[in-house]
Amino acid sequence: MIGRPQDTEAAPNYFAYINQVTGDDPLATIDTQLDESLALFAGITEEKSLYRYAPEKWSIRQVLNHVTDTERAFVFRALWFARGFDSPLPGYDQDIAAASAGAESVPWSDHVAEFRAVRLSTISLFRNMPSEAWSRTGIASEKPFTVRALAFIIPGHVTHHIKLLRERYL
Repeated sequence: MIGRPQDTEAAPNYFAYINQVTGDDPLATIDTQLDESLALFAGITEEKSLYRYAPEKWSIRQVLNHVTDTERAFVFRALWFARGFDSPLPGYDQDIAAASAGAESVPWSDHVAEFRAVRLSTISLFRNMPSEAWSRTGIASEKPFTVRALAFIIPGHVTHHIKLLRERYL
């Protein structure tokens, strides 16, 4: 058991994601979420993946690309802090990343495969994390984080977007 992050382990706005995760073991959620997500994605066709629920909103492909890219960013932060680096990390602007990704030109099946590969890498990193690394801290986007908080933010962010996909897209 890793235990839940305290209020001081991440900026208040990140608890919107942290609180999406039940229990004290984010790795268990990260692990089970992979199969659940892949099952959902398997029901989305190439054509449906281009759907937007409103003109200025992201397509389903762009949403999954965002989820995958954001997981990479949070995992890099966790790795950086867990390995003892103390240099602050810059912010991550999701709109800049989305605008430069070219997600619409990547087949849906490739987006799904990429999410799976990134998630398996995430699982491997956290599964092999030394126990003392979970409480290590760092600064990213001018905000403090612990590795433990980041481990909760990652599946919480996916849960948030899966709910949006179900409510607004599917």
